[in-house]
Amino acid sequence: MSERVLVIKLSALGDFIQATGPMKAIRAAHPNARLTLLTTPPFEAMARATGWFDEIWTDGRPSWSNLAGVARLIGRMRRARFDRVYDLQTQGRTVRYFQLLWPPRPPWSGNAPGAAFEYSGPDRDRLHVQDSQREQLRRAGIAVVPPPDIAWLTGQAEHRPSEPFALLIPGGAPHRPAKRWPADRYGALAKALAGQGITPVVLGHGPDEQALADTIRGIEPSSVLLVGQTSFGDIADLARRAALTIGNDTGPAHIAIAAGSPGVVLFSAESNPALSAPRPVREGQAVEILRETDLADMSVEAVLESVERLGVRRV
Repeated sequence: MSERVLVIKLSALGDFIQATGPMKAIRAAHPNARLTLLTTPPFEAMARATGWFDEIWTDGRPSWSNLAGVARLIGRMRRARFDRVYDLQTQGRTVRYFQLLWPPRPPWSGNAPGAAFEYSGPDRDRLHVQDSQREQLRRAGIAVVPPPDIAWLTGQAEHRPSEPFALLIPGGAPHRPAKRWPADRYGALAKALAGQGITPVVLGHGPDEQALADTIRGIEPSSVLLVGQTSFGDIADLARRAALTIGNDTGPAHIAIAAGSPGVVLFSAESNPALSAPRPVREGQAVEILRETDLADMSVEAVLESVERLGVRRV
């Protein structure tokens, strides 16, 4: 019987993108294993597209009030008799999964106390997620972990905005509005880019992000609005051709940077770029991270200065 290996990664698009390097490394370290990913439904299609997993389980986050669902998941994990588990989520939920698997627990890589390949403590929590996961896998015997890899992520749509173009990503999680730079600032930015001959292309999903895009086009009428028209793969395809990307700390911005686009990513006090900022994935790729406690205090001028440092001529 072949080795059985479980990888756990449950939620957040940006986190999933950051974890693609470790996922690829795990597959390379276990080339003949039956590799399973425990995740949630939004990530099933992406996980299949990687080509790294033999099976995808999407029942990875049952509510703790759903005791039957939790019991089913733990029972499923027990029956699979995994030879190794790599917990790339490393949160209280997955620590509890480790605890509930007793006895016997499989060799486990993660921050659960008592794990065979335990990596926990304050030093881990101070590291960028990519550095933390790289050290976690090193302790489990995997020495080489590449940067995020989404070469497998492609779309179906044929969006062909006039080149050169810049991707603008003004949205983000609706329940975290403090992570959004004001739409009128994006509009002023779009006007400055258009003045340089760069087509502003606005991405987003949902009615609230359509309203943001409408504000931007109201300020710069040449803006191309693709709200609700792009899959994750389409965003990656666009990013591979974009002159640059400017966006909030949200999943699509992580996709664009991981696809190789130069970019400026905007952070507020809601998230810490030292722990989670997207990083360049190819030689020569310029990525600037800007942060203000309140994004309403970030000026268009500051963002344009970053654009200039990326090599795009300032108006």
